[in-house]
Amino acid sequence: MARFAANLSMMFNDVPFIERFSRAADAGFSGVEYLFPYEESVEKLEALLTKHQLTQVLFNMPAGNWSIGDRGMACLPGREKEFVAGVHKAMEYALPLGCKQIHVMAGKWDGQFTQERQNECYIANIQYAADVMAEHDINVLIEPINIRDMPGYFLTTSKQAEELLKAIDRKNVFIQLDLYHCQIMEGDLLRTIERLWKKFTHVQIASVPGRHEPDDGEINYFWLFKKLDEMGYQGWIGCEYHPAGYTEEGLGWLVKAQS
Repeated sequence: MARFAANLSMMFNDVPFIERFSRAADAGFSGVEYLFPYEESVEKLEALLTKHQLTQVLFNMPAGNWSIGDRGMACLPGREKEFVAGVHKAMEYALPLGCKQIHVMAGKWDGQFTQERQNECYIANIQYAADVMAEHDINVLIEPINIRDMPGYFLTTSKQAEELLKAIDRKNVFIQLDLYHCQIMEGDLLRTIERLWKKFTHVQIASVPGRHEPDDGEINYFWLFKKLDEMGYQGWIGCEYHPAGYTEEGLGWLVKAQS
């Protein structure tokens, strides 16, 4: 049966971030993920996970200055030192929190560099992150993101991610398969899952087109959950969606999925 992780950057957002851990546990989640932990002390986060018996499933490496439009640095020549510092900052949190997966955001295309140069920069940066994290049995995740939500993003399709995996050539680098983004960019979700089997270690879900609860919209998630179970998927499913209303009122889908 699938294991679901609440995304605390999006869910239970009627209360401050720190209060969302207890809400997630009370709602029946055994794992949590979120974008960034760095505004909170690692000691406080560790205490919350222990208190509420939650697994820290995933968070993102530092992604630059989010407020001015940065969406990662991995593909950006000239920011390698900042990227390296971000790797080690992420490790300061991952190790005490017991987090075994870190998503590295790619960044956006920059017209002052050639595509080839940005590809080379991305590959080298991911290799560096992977080598550091491999020493602690941590996976690096790369995620295709749709061009509607994030115009200009470097990594947008699962096929591009597959090609990059080959070039990166590290055993602890995998795809973060967000089915919301995948449906918008490619569709044909089951065939994509089959094609990428063993190349992804984390799945994320949200309705399309609204990015709300997974029992809304055009994707039959319950059918896909069944298929993932049949295929033997052992990873987590991250609930990276914007609740249409009060989070708990929309969790009927979770009860159904776990029954």
